[in-house]
Amino acid sequence: MDISDIDIEKKAHVLVEALPYIQRFRGSLFVIKFGGSLLDEREALANVALDAVFLSAVGIKVVLVHGGGKAISRAMTDAGLVPEFRGGLRVTDAKTIEIVAKVLDEETNLGICEVVQSRYGRPLGIPGRKVLVAEKQTVDADGKPMDAGFIGKVVRVDPHAVKHALDNGYMPIITPVGADESGQLYNINADVAAGAIASALGARRLVYLCDVPGLLRDPKNPQSLISTLYLDEVTGLREQGVISSGMFPKVDSACEALTRGVRRVHFIDGRVSHSILLEIFTDEGIGTEIMNR
Repeated sequence: MDISDIDIEKKAHVLVEALPYIQRFRGSLFVIKFGGSLLDEREALANVALDAVFLSAVGIKVVLVHGGGKAISRAMTDAGLVPEFRGGLRVTDAKTIEIVAKVLDEETNLGICEVVQSRYGRPLGIPGRKVLVAEKQTVDADGKPMDAGFIGKVVRVDPHAVKHALDNGYMPIITPVGADESGQLYNINADVAAGAIASALGARRLVYLCDVPGLLRDPKNPQSLISTLYLDEVTGLREQGVISSGMFPKVDSACEALTRGVRRVHFIDGRVSHSILLEIFTDEGIGTEIMNR
């Protein structure tokens, strides 16, 4: 047996290992949230798109929810505005919300759709205002009063447009810009938006692509990855400081989704090539999964 035979056997093993997962998840719905540096790195974005198209090709319905904070900050700077953050939230005045909506709904979303289409997927960009009914957020993560302008919280999700797209074979790609009943736009944390959408759609999996390997017991030690975490363990880890403030929106949204019917939530490193496939279709996975006990 030469080296080429060994390589072929390895490839066959990968396919065989993936088979039971493909059979198990066929017909299921996955919601995937990404943003940050992944949107600025063409190769990373291409890998996310290819993974999403792969999932779709094997019969899994995929919904993508994306942010775009860096692009928003650049657009604000170009407009002569200084980005300001309060309690981890972007201060969003009337001018800023216009920029947020334009950048996310028109520019970033279109760019993602083009990359997905280039991988032979069937993307459909959906502005968040068609899905996310929002109202002004008046308290911070600790419940203290705050006013950061047009920052919104999700009141409810109208899944009609998303379900219609899925039923017609499209991959919905949604922005985290909601609106209230009067049409006022609100900037919503993309992690929160993804969790709300996953819950409303009854998603089987909610995947957060991060710029870290997952949840680490020691943030300075990448080898301290927590592979599996149960919902009733989250509070203890927060009290111990294992879950940092930067992860609060993701973790809180994950916990909320798990209580509303989502079966499992995954935190994986989006910088790793094809991390979604490695997490979903291999026995060991590469990130952190949170589930009910």
